[in-house]
Amino acid sequence: MSEQTAADQPRTESHDPAVPAAYAAFMREGWGDRELDLPRSSVAEPAARRRAALAALFPGERLVLPAGGFKVRANDTDYRFRPDTAHTYYAGNQTSDAVLVVHDDQHVLYARPRASRETDEFFRDRQYGELWAGRRPSAHEISSALGLEVRHIDQLADDLRASSPKTRVHRGVSAAVDALVEGDASLDADLARVVSEQRLIKDAWEIAQLEEACAITAAGFEDCVREWPRVLEYGERWIEGTFFRRARTQGNDIGYDSIVAGGAHATTLHWIENSGPITPGQLVLLDMGVENRQLYTADITRTIPVDGRFTDLQRRLYELVLAAQEAGIAAVRPGVPFASVHEASMTVLAHGLEDMGLLPVSAEEALDPESKVYARWTLHGTSHMLGMDVHDCGQAAPESYAKGELAEGMVLTVEPGLYFQADDLLVPEELRGIGIRIEDDVQVTADGARNLSAALPRTVADIEEWMGRLIG
Repeated sequence: MSEQTAADQPRTESHDPAVPAAYAAFMREGWGDRELDLPRSSVAEPAARRRAALAALFPGERLVLPAGGFKVRANDTDYRFRPDTAHTYYAGNQTSDAVLVVHDDQHVLYARPRASRETDEFFRDRQYGELWAGRRPSAHEISSALGLEVRHIDQLADDLRASSPKTRVHRGVSAAVDALVEGDASLDADLARVVSEQRLIKDAWEIAQLEEACAITAAGFEDCVREWPRVLEYGERWIEGTFFRRARTQGNDIGYDSIVAGGAHATTLHWIENSGPITPGQLVLLDMGVENRQLYTADITRTIPVDGRFTDLQRRLYELVLAAQEAGIAAVRPGVPFASVHEASMTVLAHGLEDMGLLPVSAEEALDPESKVYARWTLHGTSHMLGMDVHDCGQAAPESYAKGELAEGMVLTVEPGLYFQADDLLVPEELRGIGIRIEDDVQVTADGARNLSAALPRTVADIEEWMGRLIG
């Protein structure tokens, strides 16, 4: 029987009862050992292609990409683990504490597999113990599923010291891994840039994942409307909880905190408190997305009338935002500047605000980059990249993303909005407290765009029919 070191001691709490030697010894014997032959995961092949492409950009160099570990929620409780996006993109792995090391054609996943029954971990450790947190896969199981060589995470430090090629680390994910390699800020920043930029173009496998995420998200929106009597009774929280149930049932999780914004809450762009009422006569803005089990997320927004039918004022404002969104989607095609989508949408909104008599200058003057006074009521950009992160590819160089051009295979949101704050004295009282956003997930195709989230209705007539049918 192996001897446990201090580092091997299981993670316990002060309120856990003492474990007598006789009990510990008894717990270490008489267990069957299950080793599963897992089928190859669908992510294994695309992940292998991505690793090869990454290694080719850094020949002779060693690239270290950690998955990260658990994050404390409160005291001795952790959030549910979600691996770092770059790690999973290249490894396919979703277990905690793992580290992918890519060095030319040698790709090794250092993982923390399930504990040996010769230690106390499996029955005492609150974070990793099988009897506490569930069964972790073995090294063999991870390897067979992902097609990667797997070594125990305890070997990582020695293996990194054993040779000394130029090493880049995807930093800020794991403090323990960061400490193993002396940092070079420029080298590491360049790696972070590349792993973002490589995700800009989605292959067919990734598009299928996003399609699935959008489909589950659409089902979640429908779930919420079907429960409208409870929504009216319990407010924003009921919608949040209903959508989360669908996300956990068919996906991995929600892709981001759901925004459920009734009435004036819709004018707060990231309203995630979701603690207010859903009031008849008002609108409710729903910005929600399911993350599927391969960690690709949808990001969809609909603004719908609480009564099931828009008032005349709500309809006019909604149709202005819809026209802006349709102009933005129409601008999506390969070779156009990323910024052109925003510009197309804002042109429609600025002219609409001019027609409403709200702008202090003409629409053309307001659209001048030196003015942009229209943005008092539009606030945010119209698009961002979408993928495994809801705001994907965030460390890509500006010339490849925000200041770059769209290319076939990119997926971005198109989400213009109008927001009239409750205390905005520059707008008529009837507008105050109204917020409207419409958002869809759009794939750049060879000759234009494809709306991946088109299953959810967008027009006034379709929304009213949809709500009427679901509410009954």
